[in-house]
Amino acid sequence: MQTRKLGMGNLEVSAIGLGCMGMSWSYGPPKDKQEMVALLHAAVERGVTFFDTAEVYGPLVNEELVGEALAPFRGEVFIATKFGWAPNPGDGGKWSALNSRPEHIKQVAEQSLKRLKVDAIDRTDNSPGPCSATRRCTSERVFAFLARAGRDGDADS
Repeated sequence: MQTRKLGMGNLEVSAIGLGCMGMSWSYGPPKDKQEMVALLHAAVERGVTFFDTAEVYGPLVNEELVGEALAPFRGEVFIATKFGWAPNPGDGGKWSALNSRPEHIKQVAEQSLKRLKVDAIDRTDNSPGPCSATRRCTSERVFAFLARAGRDGDADS
């Protein structure tokens, strides 16, 4: 499998990644969990090291699936997840509300760590765009917040 450098660091991932959204959301009904675990394992065995998920996929269950399936391959794979969506009470609880406020990002990051069964999130993106849920937030503030959280274990300081 060919590899590519990701971002400005020395992180190298497979040239082909696997987007996991359709395993539990969007493209028809959720797929059989054991079949999806087997598919994720087969992808790793074939050299895929880059996997993409998000809390909104399912919602929540896609991160759980990816976390469980890829747990045996920690250190060999790279998982990207996304934030920025939230349940919308005005829309029957559908995940159609946008929320990129720093306090929400912290909560999402903590929950994603648990669902993915990891100590650190390899890559995260603000899914609907840089702080599109609120004008009070800039992408620089979000990423400074995430950097503090990663460095200090808590971004409240």
